[in-house]
Amino acid sequence: MDAIILQILNGLDKGSAYALIALGLTLIFGTLGVVNFAHGALFMIGAFCAVTISRILTFSHEVVDETRTDFLGNPMKVDVPYIHSIVGQNAGDFMIDWAVPLSILFAIPVMIGIGVIMERGLIKHFYKRPHADQILVTFGLAIVLQEIIKFYYGANPIPTPAPSAFRGSFDFGAMLGLGENSIIYPYWRLVYFAFSLVIIGAVFAFLRFTTFGMVVRAGMADRETVGLLGINIDKRFTIMFGIAAAVAGLAGVMYAPINSPNYHMGMDFLVLSFVVVVVGGMGSLPGAVLAGFLLGILESFASMSEVLELLPGINQIVIYLVAIIILLTRPRGLMGRKGVMED
Repeated sequence: MDAIILQILNGLDKGSAYALIALGLTLIFGTLGVVNFAHGALFMIGAFCAVTISRILTFSHEVVDETRTDFLGNPMKVDVPYIHSIVGQNAGDFMIDWAVPLSILFAIPVMIGIGVIMERGLIKHFYKRPHADQILVTFGLAIVLQEIIKFYYGANPIPTPAPSAFRGSFDFGAMLGLGENSIIYPYWRLVYFAFSLVIIGAVFAFLRFTTFGMVVRAGMADRETVGLLGINIDKRFTIMFGIAAAVAGLAGVMYAPINSPNYHMGMDFLVLSFVVVVVGGMGSLPGAVLAGFLLGILESFASMSEVLELLPGINQIVIYLVAIIILLTRPRGLMGRKGVMED
């Protein structure tokens, strides 16, 4: 029972990242009909937004501390963050400690801006082109963005700690009456799961309960008819591209303490996220979320030592095996619209 609960928690953790990235991919495909292979790079940029804010807040200068002396009795020089001089030491320390959550405020406008620029500057020229052309151009863009990050931040992973209040672990075993320390799980991974649910709920609520979202959903179903009603659907779809980029960026921001950001992390998640989208159903938002969590849990159980002893390496291919079975039996995916990917 302990092992099962732990693997479910691990699966929900992985599934949160898969679902958030797949949600953005599906928003873009459902509204614009574009297969965006640069979406993983947006996830990576979001993670590096957290790195950037952390570096800015810890940028320091040397000052002489008269209260401390070296072994010769001379006053010592110490590094003091500039943020202390601006807001005071207590507030400065708080901002440094909470750099990752504060990065959300920075990432939202940055990611929306990057998304709009990508759509207006490049993607719009490929709306009527074959999906193969869209994949090639967006994959090339992803490589360019990846190399830019590598040039400015280096090739090594950059540790980005979570706030000190969430660096411990939660004892699920004691809460469930299974014994103390039987199921220990990091606080921040639980925060990430809760955060993903909030973002997913916000996106669905935006599309379901706002006039803007209603028009977008109508445009996804019949773009030409909405255009004939005098609505500038292209402008709304551009905004949706920016929102999809922001969703991917926020997923990256909050994932930074879990997996130290590096320049190739976007590619690591990209292929898996596309598999999630295909399994859930191209263009189906509920399908993308459902498939993300289901495949995350499946991958987690496949990583158990008992399973690996019977089927070595199954954890590396289980998601792809499921995708093959789904495509062979139901090409549209679990919740895809009839006719999509069934030509």
